[in-house]
Amino acid sequence: MKKILFRKLLLDYLSFLLISLISTAIVIWVFQAVNFLDIMIEDGRDYAVYLNFSLLNFPKILSKIFPFVMFFSLFYVTTRYELKNELMIFWNFGVHKMQIINFILKISIILLLIQMILTCLIVPKSQDLARSFLRSSTVNFFDNFIKPQKFNDTIKGVTIYSDKKDLDGNLKNLYLKKEIKDDEFQITYAKKGTFKKIGNTPILVLYDGATITSKNDEITNISFSKSDFALTNLETNTTTYKKTQEISSFKLLKCIKDFYKLKENQFNLIAKSIENCSVQNIKNIFKEFYKRFVIPFYIPILTLIPFLLITTSKENSKYQKLRLFTFSAGLIIIIFSETTIRLISDTLLHNFSLIMIPAILFIFFYSFLFYKFKINVKGLI
Repeated sequence: MKKILFRKLLLDYLSFLLISLISTAIVIWVFQAVNFLDIMIEDGRDYAVYLNFSLLNFPKILSKIFPFVMFFSLFYVTTRYELKNELMIFWNFGVHKMQIINFILKISIILLLIQMILTCLIVPKSQDLARSFLRSSTVNFFDNFIKPQKFNDTIKGVTIYSDKKDLDGNLKNLYLKKEIKDDEFQITYAKKGTFKKIGNTPILVLYDGATITSKNDEITNISFSKSDFALTNLETNTTTYKKTQEISSFKLLKCIKDFYKLKENQFNLIAKSIENCSVQNIKNIFKEFYKRFVIPFYIPILTLIPFLLITTSKENSKYQKLRLFTFSAGLIIIIFSETTIRLISDTLLHNFSLIMIPAILFIFFYSFLFYKFKINVKGLI
């Protein structure tokens, strides 16, 4: 009978967790996907880039909300069991409160591993793939990113300004500045401009204007009635380099190991083979390590906190205050786990003290529940 009760409890916990996690992640993803429309509209990217970039950010959303959703699921289901007197069935069949806690703790180890797989493997890979779509894509919808009465610098080295845009898509009173080299640039202004495509080559056709070219401190001015401004082989200003959060966990660990193992001059020489691995960026490397490998260890703590609810019966006048305290304690732990990232430094002893905090908090909460119920360790699962 005990196995049936535990199976039912586990099913209720996991089903509510799964439904809450997926539904919450989808809602957040939809709002985020709307913001990503800027990639397509303002940056001139096509729909395939937008879709792939948006979808590949879904694992990151899951990893971010997982601790809170897991805590809320445990809190909600435990509260519901207490209010509906369903926990009384467990007590009547001889199930000790610590047996339930230990059972859920075992499940939390699996949830911890799932979170670590997300943060250490899936999220960095998906973020790198998302960025690779931007790195390999080109600007396709040129007429989308040019906003009237605004300096548009989406294309690297090119600034475009238009006074207005009519219903047919024609641009009026255009200003274009193209940087050729450090000491060379080209400025073009025209009364009218329109986008056309010759084969696969996008062209900005300009009418009634002039081009001023500065080269070797010499300026030339050429007027034209019609001129083609080719938009080929142009790079975007969107960040396309690999960020620290996109580095694989293996390279992250190797960078940290080399930092402590090698001298600074040797480290700078070897670290060049790893993106963003440098003395200047080592603090961010430590923060990323902490986010991936340490913060997930707060999950067992968050599974213990909801069981503060079973330390007092719902008939107790202080039960409502206990519910508020329990929920607040969970939120504080979640916020604390995220804010401790800012405390990370390049000092090993300081970082080690932060890494030990989850273990200390776990021992504290488990010991509190253990002695609160005054039980004998023997016989507990």
